[in-house]
Amino acid sequence: MLPDEFPYSIRVVSEIMGSNGSSSMASICNGCLALMDAGVPIKRTVAGISIGLFTNEDQSKKVLVTDILGAEDHCGDMDFKVGGTRKGITGFQVDLKLRGLTWDLVEGAIKAAHDARLKIIDFMESVIPAPRAELNQYAPRIEEIMIPVDKIGALIGPGGAHIREIVETTGAQIDIDDDGRVSIFATSLESMKAARKEVEAIVAEAEPGKIYEGKVTGIKDFGAFVEILPGLDGLCHISELSDKRVPSVESVCKVGDTIMVKCLDVDDRGRIKLSRRAAMAELDGAK
Repeated sequence: MLPDEFPYSIRVVSEIMGSNGSSSMASICNGCLALMDAGVPIKRTVAGISIGLFTNEDQSKKVLVTDILGAEDHCGDMDFKVGGTRKGITGFQVDLKLRGLTWDLVEGAIKAAHDARLKIIDFMESVIPAPRAELNQYAPRIEEIMIPVDKIGALIGPGGAHIREIVETTGAQIDIDDDGRVSIFATSLESMKAARKEVEAIVAEAEPGKIYEGKVTGIKDFGAFVEILPGLDGLCHISELSDKRVPSVESVCKVGDTIMVKCLDVDDRGRIKLSRRAAMAELDGAK
């Protein structure tokens, strides 16, 4: 019932304070509830129940019992444990003192377990109907991001400077594989969000039509160079600085200023064309 994509190893501990025939099946129920409460996105609720059997000496009389007690487990002929969901069985195990089971007993035990299981699941889902939408705040965070292979160097930085800075400032651990898979490990949601934001900012590509808050990194007579993403600069031509004629670039902005710019285009050589005029018009229109 675990999700297909879930990069965690999970250890479930169930402490049963007394021994009965279905105490192990209680572990299925409380283990499932614990996973749901922790935010593990399991596909369906799982419950367990034990079906017992009593027969006379010649086995001419046979009685199936549901949710057996310890004494019934000890004195009876069978402990038929079944775990499953509303849709089917996820696992079963049988302790048997007879030499074998006839098929009618197998069918009867499975039917009894199914009926009891649905009642238990109804009760479990009255307590928690579905897994929490978010992982528990105390659960360690693991996320994977795929980045272009040619961006690995930018993420690592000169001598590992970029990746080291992200680790030091966010407290997260980051592993990078040669195929571009970036694994982020964090002990809190805040740490994970901060680390992911830094990684995505470094490897991000400029998107035509998107507005960025950028920092002016250089001034020329023909325009201003603006860093819209870490290590990624574009040119805002003097004609794109304002909807009015400007006498010089420095009359609008200076090195170190923060300005809003819109990405107009990225050519086949990766050069980014920016416009402060278009960004201001769009932002004013949105007010």
